[in-house]
Amino acid sequence: MPDVFDEAHRRCRGGEPVALATVVATWRSAPQPPGATMLVAADGTVTGSVSGGCVEADLYERARRVLDTGAPELTRYGISDDDAYAVGLTCGGVLDVFVERVDAHALPGLDAIAAARRDGRPAAVVTCVAADADDPPGAVPADPAGRLGRRLVLTGRQPTGSLGDERLDAAASADALGLLAAGHSGMLRYGYHGQRRGCGVSLFVTAYATPPRMIVFGAIDFAAAVARIGAFLGYRVTVCDARPVFTTARRFPEADEVVVQWPHRYLRTEVDAGRVDERTVVCVLTHDPRFDVPLLEVALRHPLAYVGAMGSRRTHDERLKLLREAGVSPAQLARLASPIGLDLGGRTPEETAVSVAAQIVAARWGGTGRPLVALDGPIHQPG
Repeated sequence: MPDVFDEAHRRCRGGEPVALATVVATWRSAPQPPGATMLVAADGTVTGSVSGGCVEADLYERARRVLDTGAPELTRYGISDDDAYAVGLTCGGVLDVFVERVDAHALPGLDAIAAARRDGRPAAVVTCVAADADDPPGAVPADPAGRLGRRLVLTGRQPTGSLGDERLDAAASADALGLLAAGHSGMLRYGYHGQRRGCGVSLFVTAYATPPRMIVFGAIDFAAAVARIGAFLGYRVTVCDARPVFTTARRFPEADEVVVQWPHRYLRTEVDAGRVDERTVVCVLTHDPRFDVPLLEVALRHPLAYVGAMGSRRTHDERLKLLREAGVSPAQLARLASPIGLDLGGRTPEETAVSVAAQIVAARWGGTGRPLVALDGPIHQPG
């Protein structure tokens, strides 16, 4: 999503309109979650993807049409098996995609989002993607077509734009901020004046949450590989070690920050400052109980997304013994991924980093880590 946003912002700043396609709802084994985006520029350039290649060819033609007409479109792919195969959606999922023209009129909102991202602040865009044609009996007639494509941008400062009604703006802002706090994009439904009912307008909230953190402890070659793959996965990566001779930005160019500090003191400071959350992953690669044990005491006592520690099984057993003596509970110890990573048989730092990343992804989405050929049921689990 960041690449698509940057491209949209760049082109609109240059006076070029683009068509932006966004997945706004999914069912069953859809290949991409809500919020996945694809951009089609006026010169035909495509950035991003909404289905990993399943529906992009059909969607490209729709996007070109929206660029020409300016009229947004909401399209459902996979409504039946025949339709799914006709556009290439053979995975069995269903997805709704909203296609809109984004041009210079959207620049105030785009600039606000870009500024929020530079400052590390979360932002959300609320877009009207559908409106019912009929109002309830006795209601003042609304103009559904006039609502489609309207946007409200929330960045923690003064909102930008409007959905066409002050009460609707207020209701949508409150609920969108709740989605943003959870880091989720999703659909909201209201009446035309913000009433909480099942008919009226459908609003999609695109959440530009701050990226999750990956903190890698231990300035070794394996840490450099883990930092690279962490950045590739979209984490904001920190490498920390107490030894300044090894802990340099030159050795870890993919890291967002390199910190010389005792690991447990650094993590304690970050926890106390509220700079880690339930999305944070911690990889302990220090290989030294002087660093490992006090660091893991801090990490395992907080609800982090993942805590992994490198070492042999013998090292792991000794580490568990010391952590028990330090008062770490069995439930807390059960959260420790040690030895770190999945069994891929890799040996090199890069191969080890892949196994660590695979375990982190499996923990995030509830994957088994087993080969898909050995499993039945849908490939993409809900979540």
